[in-house]
Amino acid sequence: MRPTDPFDALAASYDDHFSKGRIGRLMRSRVWRRLDSCFSSGQRVLDLGCGTGEDAVHLGRRGIEVLATDRSVEMVALTREKVARAGLEGHVRVERLALESLHELAAPMFDGALSNFGGLNCVADLPAVSEALAARLRPGATAMLCLMGPVVPWEWVWFLAHGEPGKAFRRLKPGGADWRGLKIHYPSVGAVCRDFSAYFELSRVGAIGALLPPPFTEPWSARHPGLLQGLNRWEQRLEACAPLPWLSDHYLLELRRG
Repeated sequence: MRPTDPFDALAASYDDHFSKGRIGRLMRSRVWRRLDSCFSSGQRVLDLGCGTGEDAVHLGRRGIEVLATDRSVEMVALTREKVARAGLEGHVRVERLALESLHELAAPMFDGALSNFGGLNCVADLPAVSEALAARLRPGATAMLCLMGPVVPWEWVWFLAHGEPGKAFRRLKPGGADWRGLKIHYPSVGAVCRDFSAYFELSRVGAIGALLPPPFTEPWSARHPGLLQGLNRWEQRLEACAPLPWLSDHYLLELRRG
């Protein structure tokens, strides 16, 4: 079947280009460290925009019950395969569901939620997602939302040095950037907090890729492994300190359901 969603076309190569790369592994391990501090065995977590299922499998291996959802047919298929290989069908259920259709989800209440690595950047109406998510989380539940931010000095320096100013500042384009037929938005930390403020309170914000270079620098980073590890160590120490979350490739919001 010919792919009908831009993420369908990315599914087969996503893990090779991101999840298995040095930078991708470091970035995901930082998210997992926070996941592991917030969610525990026996809890029920909703994974929104699960991609190829890396996070769902990680949570399932820790005894957490996961409903993993994604808009892409191919991403859902890969997640199901990955869950089956891990023997986690009893812990992880996978459904096709777009974030914009979250209000249609019929499921018991969840103890927490995750949206990792930019799924929410593809959504124009974040307040609607906030309302739908709040209706499916228990009071006091944590929603961990990892979004791409608008201000990334690493991108500015890299793309300007390579003579590509359009790419350097694409995240600042009013109304968002066009990508494969989708509009990608880059809201600030404050904008997302305002969009979720009717139902959620901010508990913590951390940087994911402020000192670390972006994943597209993988070939350069492979030639400087010591520098990469050093930048990761310093970023981990300072991840919650201003201004790093506001200057990072992604930022991780931890929101508490009121």
